[in-house]
Amino acid sequence: MDRYLIVYGEPASKANSRRLITVGGKPRFIKSSKALGYAEDFKRQVPRVEPLLEGELRVDMWIYYASQRPDLDESLILDLLQEKIYLNDRQVRERHVHHFIDKANPRVEILVQPRDSAFAEEAAKFFREKFKSEVTLSSEG
Repeated sequence: MDRYLIVYGEPASKANSRRLITVGGKPRFIKSSKALGYAEDFKRQVPRVEPLLEGELRVDMWIYYASQRPDLDESLILDLLQEKIYLNDRQVRERHVHHFIDKANPRVEILVQPRDSAFAEEAAKFFREKFKSEVTLSSEG
């Protein structure tokens, strides 16, 4: 069962959107106001879809930013899809993420579907065989 959705607004980077605060005299990192705002917008736009997808999943994302400035970072989006489309983002075993610019309409288009593990394994075998003479693997640091 596949799930396709569009979420409007510019995604915030999880990695670059933390801020340091002090709670009870101890430092804590929390999401930035941009990340918190995006999370709220996301929750308003994406309802929980039953049944939640189970098993290993593949996610394709087309992220349209308003400018070149943001880093390509889908991690916050994967977190926000938990309990909406799938139970846990650890189910995502394959990701394809694409970066585009759309100043007038920043958004993310998302396709979540069961992962075809057999196909992924066959593809890996094919490319290993095809490029084996071009790749040198070393266990030395």
